Amino acid sequence: MDWLIEQITSFFERDAIIHENHIYSYQDLYNGFKQWQKILIKDNVKAGEVVGFESDYSLAASSLFLALIANNNIVVPFSSILAKQQDDLIEIAQVKHLYRLIENGFEHFLLPHQINQELLLRLNKLNKPGLLLFTSGSTGVPKAVIHDFSKIIAKYREPRQALRTLTFLLLDHIGGINTLFHTISNGGTVIIAPSRKPEDVCWAIQEYQVELLPVSPTFLNLLLLSEQYLNYDFSSVKIISYGTEVMPTSLLQKLNQIFPQVEFRQTYGLSELGIMRTKSKASDSLWLKIGGKGYETKIVDGILYIKADSAMLGYLNAPCPFDEEGWFNTQDQVEVNGEYLRILGRKSDLINVGGQKVYPAEVEDIILQMPGVNDVTIKGETNSITGQIVSAKVNLLEPETTLAFKKRMREFCQDKLEAYKIPIKIEIITEELFNSRYKRIRE
Repeated sequence: MDWLIEQITSFFERDAIIHENHIYSYQDLYNGFKQWQKILIKDNVKAGEVVGFESDYSLAASSLFLALIANNNIVVPFSSILAKQQDDLIEIAQVKHLYRLIENGFEHFLLPHQINQELLLRLNKLNKPGLLLFTSGSTGVPKAVIHDFSKIIAKYREPRQALRTLTFLLLDHIGGINTLFHTISNGGTVIIAPSRKPEDVCWAIQEYQVELLPVSPTFLNLLLLSEQYLNYDFSSVKIISYGTEVMPTSLLQKLNQIFPQVEFRQTYGLSELGIMRTKSKASDSLWLKIGGKGYETKIVDGILYIKADSAMLGYLNAPCPFDEEGWFNTQDQVEVNGEYLRILGRKSDLINVGGQKVYPAEVEDIILQMPGVNDVTIKGETNSITGQIVSAKVNLLEPETTLAFKKRMREFCQDKLEAYKIPIKIEIITEELFNSRYKRIRE
């Protein structure tokens, strides 16, 4: 941790964080870090204890995160997305101290939990900081992922570009944590938009000259549909990175046409393994290399397996998913072309129509090209004859009867998809088809 604090002190005159029209320097970040160290002592927060905090990105949250790592605590960031489950998650994580960051300060809660989980006790013996994240599964209790944070932070020691980076993925997400620590370890600027709506993101890009925009394909689709980018200056943007779900080919092509000056980079990471180094074959290509120092990959029956130095220690509330040699089954189906891979989708999302495989992302890609389609999600539904059928939920720009749309869709798809891939069941809805993390929902 000492090396990161030294980095921060060497950047004192640079802009560290821009939030709510305030520009905070790296000296402000360091001063916040020192202030939180005093607060942790006052609140009797001991090394090795599990400490949770509720906040989105802010100077206070960033400073607190740094202070907890320096104090060798096990850090649990919480977001409002899991608010309904938070009491249960706090108990699973055995949180001893909880900080709720509010507008003009914070609230501190001392909780009765004592550590008895083997993985948490192991971190205590190692005298190292930990990170505890909850997977964002849509059903059931999220899995509690526990990391040795010293392994995650080690990769940021290798210098990278210092970019003005907009935060989009939440702070309780491995991608959001990667955005924060990658930026501050290189002396870049963390830019926090007023919200994650297209208009507010576009405003922040123009106002604060954002250079790196890490978002999801779903958000990029919303951005194009909103046409808000036409009202703002995007000339500062150098890189748009995308991940968390499969990018439709047609959407990537449109993005490259609209933003020819931007480099589009596909990212890849998992809560269990961290964010990996990737290299896209080209800005308009979905083929990429995954791995780099500290990572090994292999393909077994079309599924991607990864072994990582930065892999989690395990789950607190689920069996260990690693095999005896340390390989993790990502459940991602892939195609291989030499050194490059293409992510097709999760094995669990795969639809089996009479023995024929259907990848939802492939069908979604085609239907999104239809005039008048705002968004679409594809999933499989049980069928007594074929095993499964392809089912679609569609959000339209203008009202249309289900019968009329189904006829139009079949005509549009007949020369673009095999017959068994064309949706049999259609449901036209007005609700959004993505969650609070701007990720497509297929349930």
